[in-house]
Formats: sequence, C-alpha cells, structure tokens
Amino acid sequence: MIGSILQHTASTTIRVPVRGPFDLDQSIRFLTGFPPACRTDAAAEPGTLRLAFPAEAGWEHVGAAIRQRSPGSIEVEVFAGGGLAGEVAAQVRRILSVDIDGVGFSHVGTTDPVVRRLQQDFPGSRPVLFSSPYEAACWAILSHRTGMKQAATVKKRLAEEFGRPVDVGGQILMSFPAPDVVAGVGIRPGVPEVKVERLRAVANAAKDGLLDAAYLRAMPVPDALRWLQRLPGIGPFSAQLILIRGAGHPDVFPGDEPRLQEAMRAAYDLPLAQPEELEELAASWRPFRSWVAFALRNDR
Repeated sequence: MIGSILQHTASTTIRVPVRGPFDLDQSIRFLTGFPPACRTDAAAEPGTLRLAFPAEAGWEHVGAAIRQRSPGSIEVEVFAGGGLAGEVAAQVRRILSVDIDGVGFSHVGTTDPVVRRLQQDFPGSRPVLFSSPYEAACWAILSHRTGMKQAATVKKRLAEEFGRPVDVGGQILMSFPAPDVVAGVGIRPGVPEVKVERLRAVANAAKDGLLDAAYLRAMPVPDALRWLQRLPGIGPFSAQLILIRGAGHPDVFPGDEPRLQEAMRAAYDLPLAQPEELEELAASWRPFRSWVAFALRNDR
C-alpha cells in the first residue's frame, strides 16, 4: 500500500441537478454486484454511495459521498484538496451518467417494447462507469483473455498495493493507482509481463492527456475508436468499453460484445439474428444505444 490513509481536512457539498429519471439506489445495487468495481460495501449505508478515485484534474486521490434527496438532483459531498471540488463533482456526474439529459431516454421506450420493459423493471437506472477512461483501459487490459472474477482480484490487489486509502467521511476506501504510479510498477505476481507493459502505455497516455473523457466524447465515434486502438493491447471490443464505460459516451452500439448479442437475441426472440441485424435493430435506440445496451446486459 502506498502512503497512509488520505484524510482531507474539509469537505464541500455540491448540489447537482439531474434531468430525466434517475435512482441512486439502482446505481448502488449495480456496483454491489459488479466484480470490476471490487465493492462489497456499496450498499453498506442505505441511500449513500461513497467513492474514491484519482481525480483526472491532476490525479490526486479524492473521495465523494453521493446522496439523493429528490428525484431531480443529487448531493455530492467532496473530500479533496483545495480547488478540486467542482472537478470532482463533474467526474462523479459522469460516473453516474447524470451529466446526460435523460429525458429523451424515456421516449425510446415508447417505441420499443423491450426497452419499455427494462425501464419499468429498473426505473431510474443509468449506466455506472469506471472513474475514468484510464481506469476503464486498465480494466480492459487486465481482463483480456482472463475471467472476470480473476481479473477483478488482480485489480483489487493493484489498488491495495499501489493505490491510496482515502477517508470518505468515516469510511476508508481504496482509490485505484494514479497513472504515474502504474507507469512505474514492476512485474508483479498475477500480472503477465505483456500486460504490465500495456498498463504502462495506458498510464503514460493518461498522463499525457490522451485519454481525456471530454476529448474522446467530442470526437466522431469511429475516430475515437480508432484513436483508442492505437494503444497496445486495445482492440475493437476494448476500445468500445473505454469509450462507453470510461468516457461515458451515451450513443455507441458495442457490436463486438458477445454477451450483448446473446441478450438481444433472447430479449427480442431472434435466436438466429446476425450481428449486422442486431446493429440495425439497435438503431431505434438512438441517441441512447449505450444506455440500452447497459440495461440489456444487466437484465437479471
């Protein structure tokens, strides 16, 4: 473990408006059962979600406690050094997908019965993201040709060995290692040398600002995916994951994901549908294809 527990001396609470249906409890339930999050404590305090992560604005380790007092807003209590409160709150907004106006998402369900059923079964659910495209890229590398549970164990070990424990209002959470640390990490048990080299490349790209979420989202999707695939070890599947679950692009169809293809065939009763047909079907989800794909994958 690098460093002692990080205790920020003061906290700032920022009210964040939310457009469209959103239920923080849905996000908490998702994180509790999502292995890459390495969280078994997400639901420990009803109504409060606590996060620790490296803030993209300088990669300082920070914390946030999120609460929802009303359907139209959330409160983000930020535990960070001076001057970072606004940046941390903005990063939390993206992590919870409340930086997107979700009013139009309800309209998608009026024309698609599968989407309508998902919206009824999971009211207010939105995609929950990795803290940054950098962390999403690290996960893509760790999980390549590795079972999800095993990769999650390795990711947790990296956080414990090289991350930073952050006091988030009385709860100690491990923050994922910052890019400058990962860039210098040596070979460790459980991480093959080729993956260590790829992690270093991702970390250096993040340090250089090449994985900035706003930059990636501003690019045309094909260009962003090609850009991400310039990183060692990042293929089409991983590039889609980084753009969707790291940068938070709301309208990307992850057509290279077998799990989504299986879920679509089952939900739409199209057992023989080819990937091209599924992509054509998903056109009706615009401009929320990422959101519908998230809901389908996690329909259980």
